[in-house]
Amino acid sequence: MGAEGPALPPLREVIARHGLSARRSLGQHFLLDSNLTARIARAAGDLSQGTTIEIGPGPGGLTRALLDAGAARVVAIEKDRRCLDALAELAAARPGRLEVLEADALEAETGRLGAAPRRIVANLPYNVSTPLLLRWLRDLFEAPATYDSLTLMFQKEVALRLAAAPRGRAYGRLAVITQWLCEVEALFDIRPQAFTPPPKVTSTVVALRPRPAPLHPVSWAALERVTAAAFGQRRKMLRQSLKSLGGDTAGLIAAAGVAETSRAEELSLDEFCALAKALSDQARTRARA
Repeated sequence: MGAEGPALPPLREVIARHGLSARRSLGQHFLLDSNLTARIARAAGDLSQGTTIEIGPGPGGLTRALLDAGAARVVAIEKDRRCLDALAELAAARPGRLEVLEADALEAETGRLGAAPRRIVANLPYNVSTPLLLRWLRDLFEAPATYDSLTLMFQKEVALRLAAAPRGRAYGRLAVITQWLCEVEALFDIRPQAFTPPPKVTSTVVALRPRPAPLHPVSWAALERVTAAAFGQRRKMLRQSLKSLGGDTAGLIAAAGVAETSRAEELSLDEFCALAKALSDQARTRARA
């Protein structure tokens, strides 16, 4: 027995003993390489204070790495009931440091779990990674201190979209909303062969560092509406694509100080926020009329 508790059985033995074959329907791809899980845990920074929240721990490979990296407290949210016994064994071996919640992460109020500072570290199920991210971004919009950091694994295609700059093919609504609230850094790729079963795509670990406040003080709803309209017809000029917002399209564009002949992929984050502010201003003017 070491300082951290008794030695743990090999992860493959745990999987075999509990019959934990990965289910594609749940977006499961187990990462069993302890070197890689340790690298993800290190990327999350200092875990010795507050709460580390993990989504979809499965048999507990990354969970082990987080505990081994010195996480004071890990709250693991797992939807698959088959994994609960294996995780309970891990919690018993590391008493007082791991809490397992049987829940759907899309419904869990992660921003209220445990003591601050909170951080999320997860190998996200591919099929719900974007909805989960948007939920956490909404938490940050409402209270920027909700999460200290998010260290998340996505399909590489999604990671590229998060970090994309204007005029690139990957640039879209997700880039605008994410970068409005967080600094984004793609850290490293993980090959499909590292997972069981191997996915068809490369994965990328991404660090999201919440800003002290949104980059511009505009409303979430207005920014969502503007980006949805613009990128919904991304090949068209703004004077056409923003008509779906209703109201005075020309006045909206002029108030934001952007060119009506621009297309969505050409606009900076600052320009999208200017459009969102102009949209909110128009709505207030109409309400007063």
